[in-house]
Amino acid sequence: MLRVALLGDSIFDNAAYTGGGPAVIDHLRGLLPAGSRADLLAVDGAVTNHVAHQLRGVTGQHTHMVLSVGGNDALLRSGLLEAATSSSGEAFLMLADAADDFEKDYRKAVNLCLLCGLPLVICTIYDGNFPDAAYQRAARMALLAFNDVIIRTAAVRNLRVIELRRVCTDAEDYANPIEPSVAGGAKIASAIARAVQEGRFQGAGCQVAA
Repeated sequence: MLRVALLGDSIFDNAAYTGGGPAVIDHLRGLLPAGSRADLLAVDGAVTNHVAHQLRGVTGQHTHMVLSVGGNDALLRSGLLEAATSSSGEAFLMLADAADDFEKDYRKAVNLCLLCGLPLVICTIYDGNFPDAAYQRAARMALLAFNDVIIRTAAVRNLRVIELRRVCTDAEDYANPIEPSVAGGAKIASAIARAVQEGRFQGAGCQVAA
């Protein structure tokens, strides 16, 4: 039987945003095979540096881990979208510095997860649902740098990836600009359930799926 540990932030720990409806963990528990379990170790508001603490909840009974983190790291740097710069080159360098810092933290978090010796699935950062169209476009482009870190980490470590940008594609998937709704949570849980049941992990190479 499966026992899945969910690590990361409010992409998984979204109960506060569902208006009393089912959260990701609730959906997932209903989708896994009979006798399986899912444990919510993710914490709303967490950043990559918090994953080490969450890993204390992983036990020898777990069979898989799923990690979705990075959105709050990007949010902490959202001031870059409105920062005054003297040139586009300076703006790109500021974004590159932010992505480099994130890469150090993210790779450390992934490496700590892998020390548990369990199959690991990681998630990209979705684009969100910002009401201002111009801000939405700018945020999407900035997140490319953070998602590049995630995809390249998956390639280096031969990890399975859930591409959340292809999962939460409709406005109703969001409870607010950055949190998944009941509908979005159902889609995320479905992607997780498929990912942890799709056969062997070791030696399979990097696999990206929606």
